[in-house]
Amino acid sequence: MRAPTHNFRSEFQREFHLRRGHLTDPHVRALAWLLDAPDLLDPDAAQWQGKIATLCRHQGPAIDSWLTELERDPAPLHAMIDSHPFARLGRYAERLMAYFFRQQGILCAHGVQVQAGKNDTIGEFDFLLWRTVPPERATLLHWEFATKFYLLESSGEGSDAEYLVGPNLADSLGAKMRKILDRQLSLSRHPAAQRHLPQTVDSAQALIKGWLFYRRNEQELPRSLGVSAGHCRGFWCSLDELNDLPGEHFLILPRLTWLAPARAAPAACLDQHGLRAALDAHFAVDTLPVMVAVAELRDGVALEIERGFIVPNDWSERAAARVRRS
Repeated sequence: MRAPTHNFRSEFQREFHLRRGHLTDPHVRALAWLLDAPDLLDPDAAQWQGKIATLCRHQGPAIDSWLTELERDPAPLHAMIDSHPFARLGRYAERLMAYFFRQQGILCAHGVQVQAGKNDTIGEFDFLLWRTVPPERATLLHWEFATKFYLLESSGEGSDAEYLVGPNLADSLGAKMRKILDRQLSLSRHPAAQRHLPQTVDSAQALIKGWLFYRRNEQELPRSLGVSAGHCRGFWCSLDELNDLPGEHFLILPRLTWLAPARAAPAACLDQHGLRAALDAHFAVDTLPVMVAVAELRDGVALEIERGFIVPNDWSERAAARVRRS
């Protein structure tokens, strides 16, 4: 079969394997992705009002060495992840970032619920972080954190964030950012939040990581949408279009493995026929899209070279209806 030729194909997978190929522990690789991945949103875009955080200052040789050491002894990271059971990808990513911030010595608090009364939850601080600013003044930051996966619903022009919808159609980029900007980032100003804060919050921002998925041959999003030009990207197609998907080796990715580009044993791969059989069985009982990685075999390892969602055949119509309701 011919090699993938999607014009939206990201080079991030190739660069990640080159940069982090020595990392084999899945949790360490997921954390490395969180630290390495381009911001999903452009911090300089006007519509975000300067409220998009970035991890740029937490990258460099020192972090490279720290990750290498963590790969040698990931037991403390595993213990922290295993300390409380969870099923949501967002909670998993938060746990990884909490470990990193704690090891960097800047974590003040994580996952702090704010309640006005016994049964009246106002919100939750994802992260309260310390930042030391000369001259020796401790500054408190509030960071909301999200890892999001959105598909571009192609009936529109892609000029509105409502056209970037979640695979389960439960949310959109537009709805998510309105909630963050209008509600979540103002939490520190609520009277009930004051007892949780050691001092006044200096700034509140959102750290957004994730992947965007496009139809084949789809145009780039307009810069006015506020999405980072270098964001991680993939494809999406319907089950009926599966035969047009190029590649010889495929991996079905469970939700908690969606962060970093996949690395697996070759035996885990499916061929085209095996992939189709697995997807037919899935969609016979479930309507949720399935994340699939196209893989290459290198030195006895299956490495992801691109990824995408396979959606039910009626997904596009349901997604368009969701956009209209928005």
